[in-house]
Amino acid sequence: LFTGNNLIFLSVLDRQVGVGKLLRNWGIVYFANLAGALFLVFLMYETGLWKTNGALVGAKALSIANAKVNLTFLQAFSRGILCNWLVCLAVWMAVSARAVVGKIFAIFFPITAFVASGFEHSVANMFFIPMGLMLKGQEAVVSAAGLAGKLSHLTIGGFVMNLIPVTLGNIIGGAFFVATLYWMVYMRNRGGSK
Repeated sequence: LFTGNNLIFLSVLDRQVGVGKLLRNWGIVYFANLAGALFLVFLMYETGLWKTNGALVGAKALSIANAKVNLTFLQAFSRGILCNWLVCLAVWMAVSARAVVGKIFAIFFPITAFVASGFEHSVANMFFIPMGLMLKGQEAVVSAAGLAGKLSHLTIGGFVMNLIPVTLGNIIGGAFFVATLYWMVYMRNRGGSK
């Protein structure tokens, strides 16, 4: 995922990868994640599972999407930082663990913390907001969510205006608060590989 690939910034700091290659990697992975998320939205919509339990499943998805597009820039940015700080710590700890059980535990707790805290993950939002866009035209879903007349920000523009600060926050959280801090503490004084 794009969020985990923010750790590649460590290789830039260590002079193993150039900034151009980093940005190319991030761009390819980001748009591949977007394509995959949109394909998953299509599949999930076509299952009709959003109609389950009187459309309450769809109502929850719509409520999540609507909440995301109503965040301020600073809220989305800050939540993006905190999210990817935890995600990249999970990746880092999983790589450090030797046994499968250790890897599972290393991932489980930070990811659970970010989800439970309501932090913002750009790739997750690539699914949730488009899913909300698909569902906002379903009267039963809108009614079950109690959002009639309250979906004015749930648009393509609202989606983009959420992804920008969340993505920037994810980059700061992963590339700077994990990769850069690790490099400063453990690698800076040993010199680059090139």
